[in-house]
Amino acid sequence: MTDSTPASERQRLAWQCRRGLLELDHLFSRFLELGYDDLDAAGRVAFQRLLGEQDQILNDWFMMGVEAPDPEIAVLVERILAVVSVQRD
Repeated sequence: MTDSTPASERQRLAWQCRRGLLELDHLFSRFLELGYDDLDAAGRVAFQRLLGEQDQILNDWFMMGVEAPDPEIAVLVERILAVVSVQRD
């Protein structure tokens, strides 16, 4: 985590990353820690939109391989998966 994101924004995002599905909770929290600061302004807006989706839809996109209908969100899903998987290796 870097200091490029204000503490109040990071706290709000950390709260939004808490999901009903533990897998999503871990995925988003890990991305917030490892990759969020590397997003540009449009990517950060897309991440906030992504967090507004229902868990079942997010589960389909992240765990079931269903492509998000919004191309910007689909790219972000791939990026999140890549950042989190690289850090696990």
